[in-house]
Amino acid sequence: MRNFLILVVFGVILVLSFIISMNTGYTKLSPADTLRTLFGGGTDNENLILFKFRLPRIVVSALVGGGLALSGCIIQGISKNPLADPGLLGINAGAGLMVILYVLFLGSKTMSAVFILPFLALVGAGITAVLIYVLSYKKGEGIVPMRLILTGIAVQSGISALTTVLVIRLDETQFDFVANWQAGSIWGSSWRFVMALLPWLLLLVPYVIYKARVLDVLSMGEDVALSLGVPVERERRRFLAVSVALAASCVSVSGGIGFVGLIAPHMARRLVGSRHTILLPTCALAGAVLVLAADTVARVILQPVELPTGIMVAIIGAPYFLYLLSKSRQ
Repeated sequence: MRNFLILVVFGVILVLSFIISMNTGYTKLSPADTLRTLFGGGTDNENLILFKFRLPRIVVSALVGGGLALSGCIIQGISKNPLADPGLLGINAGAGLMVILYVLFLGSKTMSAVFILPFLALVGAGITAVLIYVLSYKKGEGIVPMRLILTGIAVQSGISALTTVLVIRLDETQFDFVANWQAGSIWGSSWRFVMALLPWLLLLVPYVIYKARVLDVLSMGEDVALSLGVPVERERRRFLAVSVALAASCVSVSGGIGFVGLIAPHMARRLVGSRHTILLPTCALAGAVLVLAADTVARVILQPVELPTGIMVAIIGAPYFLYLLSKSRQ
């Protein structure tokens, strides 16, 4: 009952975050104006502000936060490492590399083909994940969690170096886009990007929730999982593929937002424990609230200039993570 109440509280906080974000921006809309506009009574200007600019970005922020948080939670579960994160393993960097190659060879004007981006990001993230998996695998031992993390860090460094070389070749317009993308700016703030991202989450999230008990068993260790009849390597590969797909699809529309897959699972685990049946939905809601709150603050803190959401996520999440580190030393 306590865990269910925590889940409900996170849901209420997310709804309140939606309401606050709809009423926040360079052009002021009062709560009464927002409510009237939602029910079809707004002026043309109010409809434009709310339905074309704010609501799509709010929805994208929440979906991205939930997806990245679930991706991080899955990786932490299969690697048994609380510091594992799609950004740390280089998965986000691999997805970003494909986006940069797309911009370099096809030009930033082709970004109108938004439905292609998740697939391109998935290819980059998938190749990165396969490379990490192969380099981390040792015959007779399988995947050692610590080796997985260290290999991910090394691969991420290599991808970052290659990305830097490619960025030098970009023209001014392309460079501006890539710079904003790498900083974690929610650049995909239209309903087309919502429709490009939503099918991925509708397909992958139910599967993850359905397989939550298997993730519980994997978290207990390989010996325990094998004794219970779980095909460890096969399930681990499946979960890794789902985590990669979640991270890639989210990163393709949000840019390089990190830290969510690290902080949200920690926060949820401290509140509801490590049972993934309740941990996964709580983690998704926590990630959605984190990114949505960060994006709202980023839009208004230095008006009329907008800060990248990724920077605000780091500002919000870093103190909490440092608190976790200090508690772990005790």
